[in-house]
Amino acid sequence: MQTIEKYELWSNSSQEDIQTIIRAVYKQVLGNPHIMESERLISAESQLCDRSITVREFVRTVAKSAFYRSRYFEKCAPYRFVELNFKHLLGRAPEDQREISEHIVRCVAEGYFSEIDSYIDSEEYLNNYGENIVPYNRGNLSRVGQKQVGYNRIFNLDRGFAEVSSAKKNSQLVYEVATNSANKISPAKTGNRPGAYAAPEKRFKIVVTGSKFDGPRRRSRTEYIVPGDKMTPQIQRINRTSGTIVSITEII
Repeated sequence: MQTIEKYELWSNSSQEDIQTIIRAVYKQVLGNPHIMESERLISAESQLCDRSITVREFVRTVAKSAFYRSRYFEKCAPYRFVELNFKHLLGRAPEDQREISEHIVRCVAEGYFSEIDSYIDSEEYLNNYGENIVPYNRGNLSRVGQKQVGYNRIFNLDRGFAEVSSAKKNSQLVYEVATNSANKISPAKTGNRPGAYAAPEKRFKIVVTGSKFDGPRRRSRTEYIVPGDKMTPQIQRINRTSGTIVSITEII
């Protein structure tokens, strides 16, 4: 784990300080990518430089950017998208299936922007970062009420200073979260973690309304029972046919 660095915008921060904050936001929120000049959000950067927006609003703009959407929403599995939102915006790993399901349902029902806002407008975000602190990975810090599994899981998401979030498209935590089990803290290594996205022995109930591919039941409430490793294609089918996901729950 890298050393935690905290960046905060102060009333007396210099323009050089603000540029450091801008770089820190890009690194944290975008997942440590290489950013070309043409991909920078020049207008939002200028607004931050002249103090017309806060760091929190700059974070929001970056998380809603085409750069973020393309890499993490459009190209990643739904579980991966949600777990990276937790890492990038709240600085921790999701702790249980309820958190994951809540965000997947919101994203499907209310859209991409609403999903991003739910983190940045949360009490947790404001309590930890306020208006002018750049989010940082705090999952490996001791927190009041923190679950041990949450502490361990951040090590699966944050593999060191050289890791780029977009290098992995599939979830790194779906099995541990779905089974409410602890993951081992292992040394960082190259390549994808084998079987990281599969949890076939666990089953989930997806409740859907208005799904068009249900024939006579197209306007009724429909329930799908799917194994963990079939969650992503099932959710994609529901999205393509305008179904509305009401809930996702693990079958005990």
